[in-house]
Amino acid sequence: EVQLVESGGGLVQPGGSLRLSCAASGFTFSRYAMAWVRRAPRKGLEWVSSINNGGGSTDYADSVKGRFTISRDNAKNTLYLQMNSLKPEDTAVYFCARFLDYRDYTSFHKYDFWGQGTQVTVSS
Repeated sequence: EVQLVESGGGLVQPGGSLRLSCAASGFTFSRYAMAWVRRAPRKGLEWVSSINNGGGSTDYADSVKGRFTISRDNAKNTLYLQMNSLKPEDTAVYFCARFLDYRDYTSFHKYDFWGQGTQVTVSS
C-alpha cells in the first residue's frame, strides 16, 4: 500500500523555523520526484517546492525562495522541507506528493499520490 505521511507541523512564531518530513512507503521512493504543496485558509492549492528523484534538481515558488529548502534521503525514504524565517502568510496545511516526470514539477494533475497533510500555523 502506497503511503505518504507528513509530520513536523505545529505552531511557531513569526521568524521561527520548522522542518517538515514526509515518510514514504509502499513504492520505490527513489524512482519518483516529490513536491510540497500547501493550502492556506480560504485559498486554493499553492505549489511550494519540488525535487527530482535523485535530489539534484530543486525548484521553489517565489513566495518561499531563500527561506525554504527541500531535500530528500532516499535511503530513509523520506522527503523534507526546512522552513526558516516563517511568516504568517505561510500558515497552511502542507502536503507532500509524488510524481514521475520532473518536467511536470508544478502540475498538480500529474501528482498521482498525496499525503494527508500537516498543519503549519505561524502566529504570535
